[in-house]
Amino acid sequence: MSRHSSSWVRNLALFTVVFSIAACGLPRSGPKKSEIYSSSVQKSGNAFIVSVNDRVVVATKQAPAIGFDSGFQNVGNVGADTIRAGDILSLTIYENVEDGLLGIAGAPSSLTELQVDQAGFTFVPYAGRIKASGNTPEGLRDIITQKLDTQTPDPQVIVRRLPGDGSTISIVGSNMQGVYPIEASTSTLSSMIAKAGGVTTDPENTRVTVIRGSKKGTVWLVDLYASHKQDIALRPGDRILIKKDTRRFTALGATGSQSLVEFPAPEMSAIEAIAYMGGLNSNLADPTGVFIFRDEPAEYANRVLARDDFVTPKRFAYVLNLTEPSGIFLGRDFQVRDGDTIYVTEAPYVQWIKSLSVLTGSIGAAASLASLSGG
Repeated sequence: MSRHSSSWVRNLALFTVVFSIAACGLPRSGPKKSEIYSSSVQKSGNAFIVSVNDRVVVATKQAPAIGFDSGFQNVGNVGADTIRAGDILSLTIYENVEDGLLGIAGAPSSLTELQVDQAGFTFVPYAGRIKASGNTPEGLRDIITQKLDTQTPDPQVIVRRLPGDGSTISIVGSNMQGVYPIEASTSTLSSMIAKAGGVTTDPENTRVTVIRGSKKGTVWLVDLYASHKQDIALRPGDRILIKKDTRRFTALGATGSQSLVEFPAPEMSAIEAIAYMGGLNSNLADPTGVFIFRDEPAEYANRVLARDDFVTPKRFAYVLNLTEPSGIFLGRDFQVRDGDTIYVTEAPYVQWIKSLSVLTGSIGAAASLASLSGG
């Protein structure tokens, strides 16, 4: 064998080794579309691969998860003048005699900060222990007047209710979190939030939760102001939590960004999510291989696959083909959920481009080595 032929064989062998090693380790953003399909349940994998169509859109669509039910909506406003346990009362009494029980004729006697105890009673000098809760100030005035009338002629009594612990709510998460009394101007949820200083978060992305005893209800802030029914009446002891929405999805693959993305609105479609994360990378993405990975609750898994035997969550990979007009519409209708992972596969030619890049680099490296060995 000639020296030239021997050199050519060595160079070819060297090139083959370099190219093989490089091709095996080509970088990529994740699994190929074919690899995802090969991991399906139908091929002894652990995920159901489902192409999105109109039936799947309907089967996976969730009803609005938040909003106050009838138990919250059907409660009337608290009477601003109704006295409750924990309230504080202010009494002013006028007497018609020079030497009165509490003062002199024509001069008012003021009894301020009379606490209504937890049993609903308060104590008024010379009238005794009186049931105050459940009465209006006018009703309590009549009771006190009757009690004092037997001891001082024709007493004139004025009763004012000062909101106290008995008719308050607490707010956490607003500009001015704290304890606030329920008054005529703050008897509804929206008015109380305004009284507390409003919110610091984006209204489109803010949830308001009301805890009433063992019951809990949540509403989007924008829905609270859009619907009169959602602007519920408050009750003493209500606890209000104002919180930014914490739902997220993950963007991976050939997209504009690979990151953890917060929901910018109460609902988001797959198309909106793709646009929000920067769209598809036109140099890398395969628009026929847009996957939404999700742990689907048994209820929805049964619905999607027309079964009834699932009792535990199942892994699903929903596939969108955005090269078809129907795929765009389906992506617009398909809802993204909290915890979803949106993965866009690379186009097949991308690996060829990477391989070609390795090939040309390998040839250059082999030529350099050959030159060195031949020298």
